[in-house]
Amino acid sequence: MNLQNKTIVITGGAQGLGLEMARMCANEGVKLALIDMNADQLAAAKAELGAITTVHTYIANVANEEQVEATFAQIDNDFNGIDGLINNAGILRDGLLLKYKDGELQSKMSLAQFQSVIDVNLTGVFLCGREAAAVMVKRGIKGVIINMSSVARGGNMGQTNYAASKAGVVAMTVTWARELGRFGIRVGAIAPGVIRTAMTDAMKPEARDRLEKMKPVGRLGEATEIAHTAKYIFENDFFTGRVVEIDGGISM
Repeated sequence: MNLQNKTIVITGGAQGLGLEMARMCANEGVKLALIDMNADQLAAAKAELGAITTVHTYIANVANEEQVEATFAQIDNDFNGIDGLINNAGILRDGLLLKYKDGELQSKMSLAQFQSVIDVNLTGVFLCGREAAAVMVKRGIKGVIINMSSVARGGNMGQTNYAASKAGVVAMTVTWARELGRFGIRVGAIAPGVIRTAMTDAMKPEARDRLEKMKPVGRLGEATEIAHTAKYIFENDFFTGRVVEIDGGISM
């Protein structure tokens, strides 16, 4: 796919990795539809990127079916089609399955804690992917869907909910690639490792040093490197049904 003048939807597109991928897209001449829950951050993203390209913003909860359906219908109307989707919106609600101390149960992961992550990270990906694909098929667009997974999909202590959601994202990616290929729609996933963010910058230096030393490259990843991976998936027309791990050489 040549990105020039294409329309790409990015969920969680007003902050973090989503905003960095939006910057990459804008610099490639992409028209952007940014979905997020934070109105102030959406306004700031539009002010920044609107100087480069066409940007429309939408406030929606990706876990709410009615909101997702209405939002994608509006995007289709605003842009006359959708060429790509980056399913980036996600949350963390970390905690151990069970926590014992001195033989006594101290806490356990609640259903609400588990379900909240599944709702956004997995159900949200399903809903947005479904609606984007429906627009592409309706309009005969040979589009691309990119789902954000994580190296934690293989299992990680304290992340029962997150790991399960990100494993499910990869399973859906492969399934969709097989189902949607007949329409000319490609589907891929990105599985980042630990990426430098405001949160990692705020960590104690010794903790951050331990993370960096665990990786063969000797540093954390950069958001621009994830954006570069998304660009590769969009532009490589032979890529589908696979997940790219960008983790500096070490899996969790």
